[in-house]
Amino acid sequence: MARIAPSILAADFGNLQQDCEMVNKSVSDWFHIDIMDGVFVPNISFGMPVLKAIQKHAAKPLDVHLMIVDPDRYIENFAELGAQILTVHYEACTHLHRSLQKIKSCGMQAGVALNPHTPVTHLESIITEIDLVCLMSVNPGFGGQSFIPSTYKKVTATKELIQKHKANTLIEIDGGVTDKNARELKTAGADVLVAGSHIFKATDPLATIEKLKNT
Repeated sequence: MARIAPSILAADFGNLQQDCEMVNKSVSDWFHIDIMDGVFVPNISFGMPVLKAIQKHAAKPLDVHLMIVDPDRYIENFAELGAQILTVHYEACTHLHRSLQKIKSCGMQAGVALNPHTPVTHLESIITEIDLVCLMSVNPGFGGQSFIPSTYKKVTATKELIQKHKANTLIEIDGGVTDKNARELKTAGADVLVAGSHIFKATDPLATIEKLKNT
């Protein structure tokens, strides 16, 4: 059964505590938190103070996804703020191995995100060092986008790469995830499904999370 990670970017920031408590009550597994800098992606989300507020109310692991340039500058800060999984973008890291080692040395699990156009073969030499591969199934930067269908093949290719190297890496899908594609993603090999608008704009978010989990 795949883990479900509601994306807090789609939450109601006027009622952040209430939405965090909803996630705590749900059958979801992680909080997914997107940090955007307006440089790596054409949008700015939120920074350290908001993450600190989320951490105060979150009773589940914080899965922090950095869509920023030069992420190494902030790795220690995110560890201090309680991130348990920290994901950096392949496209943003000049020295990816060093970034992953630094994340692990700070006591966090290390993730690598790939934009839709980046082939998973780029991770061949380093897959055994990665705890989580986050496959972007939309172009990063904005919530509520449509799912890119070629993601299914990319999930399968990632699973084959992980098995080939006998790695324990999890596959996470981020973008456009709904109950319409959840089953096919799981069948292809996805271990973690990130969903934002589909959950937080639902009439019954708790039931929506449960359906994603059990589909």
